[in-house]
Amino acid sequence: MAMKGFIRKFKPLEILSEEQFQAIHKATLDVLQNVGIRIEHKRALQLLEKNDCQVDYTNMRAKFPPGLVEECLQKCPSSFRVKARDPQNDLIMGGNTIYFGPAPGKQTVNLDTWEPREATRKEAYEGLTILDALPNVHFLPSYTPYFGFEGLPPVMRIPEICAAKLRNTTKWFFEGYSNDCEIFVIQMAQALGIDIMESVLASPPLTFYGETVECAFRLAEAGMPGRVLPGAVCGATAPATIAGSTVTANAEIIAGVVLLQLMRPGMRVEVKDFTFPQNMRTGSPAFANIGVSLHGVLFAQIWRRYGIPSGMTTAYPSSKIPDFQCGYEKAIIALMAALSGVNLQLVQGAIHGELTHHPVQAIIDDDLVGMIGRFLEGVEVNEETLALDLIAQVGPIPGEYLSKEHTRKWWRKEQFVPQVADTWTYPEWIKRGKKSAVDYAKEKMDQILATHKPTPLTPNQEKDIERILEDARKFYKEKGML
Repeated sequence: MAMKGFIRKFKPLEILSEEQFQAIHKATLDVLQNVGIRIEHKRALQLLEKNDCQVDYTNMRAKFPPGLVEECLQKCPSSFRVKARDPQNDLIMGGNTIYFGPAPGKQTVNLDTWEPREATRKEAYEGLTILDALPNVHFLPSYTPYFGFEGLPPVMRIPEICAAKLRNTTKWFFEGYSNDCEIFVIQMAQALGIDIMESVLASPPLTFYGETVECAFRLAEAGMPGRVLPGAVCGATAPATIAGSTVTANAEIIAGVVLLQLMRPGMRVEVKDFTFPQNMRTGSPAFANIGVSLHGVLFAQIWRRYGIPSGMTTAYPSSKIPDFQCGYEKAIIALMAALSGVNLQLVQGAIHGELTHHPVQAIIDDDLVGMIGRFLEGVEVNEETLALDLIAQVGPIPGEYLSKEHTRKWWRKEQFVPQVADTWTYPEWIKRGKKSAVDYAKEKMDQILATHKPTPLTPNQEKDIERILEDARKFYKEKGML
């Protein structure tokens, strides 16, 4: 058993011709071989040099021969399982399956003013309870739902949020890294016998910092999966063009993939596009710009060709409230991701950029994801769905289909019914108090918190997690960081 996800039952969206794909691929190899990647980690540079890379230790730059790149790409599994606390929530990444997860935020927001503020521990735990209950949340990413909570020292935010996820959901998740905290995240995963995927994050342009590479070594040594992603802004830390920024993103990701495969041949790897255009009005990333989707669809086509599971840039809106703009911004990115054939996509809960998240938004977004999932299932065409006998039986007016067994059997299969959308007629809407989707989502949130109880850790598991957290506190105290 494993988490079902959504299976795309038709050809993926492709916008590159074969000639364009080859041009981007060759340009990527050219950057890797002739420009190289700065890698601020001596052990990694030595490993690369041992495997025929040209290494400049003074400038910490490695140049990658095409043969090594091709060999390492081929070593990556095209499909693999990651283990959750409940085996029924394991994910099988690859192929035509896409899984959706929530998008984290640094802070929560006030539901009346929509102004951001730091979440409390209670709100963080309740946010996880909501995500555990939502049917179209298939996994959870790092920092979810928030980047820690009120009263936590910065160095304990990732370990504490990791522990919170283990305590409040049995769904699979991946985690972040900072200041060696992956040591304790990996220990928690090992204590529960699960897989926690850590990010191996490039620092554009064309750089990997030392702590990123150290995290990669720890993942490889522990037998955990890794995910490699850039974090570029087109026009700032990558070329302004979609093609050029795809080349630098691919070069950064491939360098990370090569490192992981040299550390542990056959290591499970997922890659993700995480590239935004520059907002030339403000200097910030242009969240939800259509360029995000164009870049992501190119990325998905390329990495499907490489045969490695992938994800597209998170569906972060620029809007600050759950309004029309928020809806269309998230819907376009999420739908393009699903159509392009990626395997992981973050959607539910984000309100603005990576800065705010709220369970009410997650509940609304879960309907959005459900609609996309229904679309991916496509149309079933067979003798029963063509319904020729029924059509002949009903005939023209005054015939009708509402009372027929065929309708009772098929309408729920064919339709997706949203949980919190306003779908009433005008008279019913007025009679019911003129409620919006946000109003219904607030009611749904209260209902979930009153009735849904996540599966708790066993006493021994809870003891292990608390022991590891205490070890983390001691570790950071000795370093003078706590």
